Amino acid sequence: MTTSAVAPNAGLARWWVYQRERFPLVAHAPLIAAFSSAAVCLSALLRGEAHPRAISLLVAFVTALCFFFQLRVADEFKDAEDDARHRPYRPVPRGLVTLRELGWLGAAAGVVQLAAALWLDVRLVPLLVVAWGYMALMSKEFFVRDWLRKRPVTVLWTHMLIMPLIDFYATACDWVPAGASVATGLRWFLVASFFNGMVVEIGRKIRAPETEEAGVETYTVLWGRTGAASAWVVTMAVALGSAVLAARPLGSGRIVLAGLGGVWVISAVAATAFATRPTRARARWIEPLAGVWTLAMYLLVGVIPVLVGAG
Repeated sequence: MTTSAVAPNAGLARWWVYQRERFPLVAHAPLIAAFSSAAVCLSALLRGEAHPRAISLLVAFVTALCFFFQLRVADEFKDAEDDARHRPYRPVPRGLVTLRELGWLGAAAGVVQLAAALWLDVRLVPLLVVAWGYMALMSKEFFVRDWLRKRPVTVLWTHMLIMPLIDFYATACDWVPAGASVATGLRWFLVASFFNGMVVEIGRKIRAPETEEAGVETYTVLWGRTGAASAWVVTMAVALGSAVLAARPLGSGRIVLAGLGGVWVISAVAATAFATRPTRARARWIEPLAGVWTLAMYLLVGVIPVLVGAG
């Protein structure tokens, strides 16, 4: 079935098309699983526990998945006017789904998150509310939309702050039920999470000249191809340093450095090749490499140490 063949009233089929285009679970679920599992595993290891609780891993994953879906919904509302003007092929402007329906689904995701928090530990609820509150401010562009639109770097870092907030909540799925305080060593993990978000965000907005779209402020438009590629590589390097510092208390800093260092070298080569000759083929390497980077970082920092310990 093609996208164009799906009518707005085609039942569940249209939602399958929506998720494929705007929130592909095949791509997102493994990354979110690594993201949430690393947070829970690292928190447990820093507390001296060899294995995290399965219920903590489950709640962290489900909650994080809902958070990222809610971020997609918030973007649909925030970008509705621009999408209608410049991107009529997207699901909302072409009538595949409506903003009202997406709003109800986002609210339903919130109910799932709340139920999961109550199931695991009621003390998680205030932390959940904090993340919801920041996400709500993001969706309203902090009530200074026009001011922010003139400052793309400010938009980038203020929006990426949601990443450590979500990761902090995921860590809390471990230490809150355990009756412990947040481990000091988690701070570098949260810093790495912030810069990882920037790696993904910059990477998905690096484009070849022929694929630029009207009304879309990509980083190649804002900073030029060399500036965007350089910013991506430098941000990745900062994330690398933060990840190494996060892993150091576990004695796995060198392993993280070696593993992520290899991905960084490959990414730097790809970025340099793009900056030298910004073709569509070379641009296609950037976003997938950002995904590989993210998956590798979370696995190396949090998940693999637990698996090695279990072995």
